[in-house]
Amino acid sequence: MNRLSHVNDEGRAKMVDVGPKVPQQRVARATGGISLSAETVALIAENHMKKGDVLTVAQIAGIQAAKRTGQLIPLCHPLVLDKVDVRLRLAEDRVIATSEVACVGRTGVEMEALTAVSVALLTVYDMCKAVDKDMRIGDIFLIEKVKRDVGER
Repeated sequence: MNRLSHVNDEGRAKMVDVGPKVPQQRVARATGGISLSAETVALIAENHMKKGDVLTVAQIAGIQAAKRTGQLIPLCHPLVLDKVDVRLRLAEDRVIATSEVACVGRTGVEMEALTAVSVALLTVYDMCKAVDKDMRIGDIFLIEKVKRDVGER
């Protein structure tokens, strides 16, 4: 089994030194969902939620969250992101969020992709909590992560 990279020889937390690594193109995609009542789905679809356009506000929240991941997750490196794409779609009984995050860097963008989805779904929850007491956020996971040499397609 591999050693945990965020733990030093004394078992204490440490931030991984990525300085010696060669910068690469990094891409990560994540997804998740929030279950909703039929009434809530209808309100979102008709844009009748009192707090405003749920899907647009949640999309913006997810983008902002990806950019601030290094401030939220203690041992996560702050990254300069080249791309953050957050999409939300309304399904029969839920909102499904997906994210794609990319940068050229020495470490991956998985945490940024997962944070984008998580905060987008939390925003849906916040905007709908007055009308739906049974919402459930779940199934948040990494779809894929890719790293390529810079210039490779």
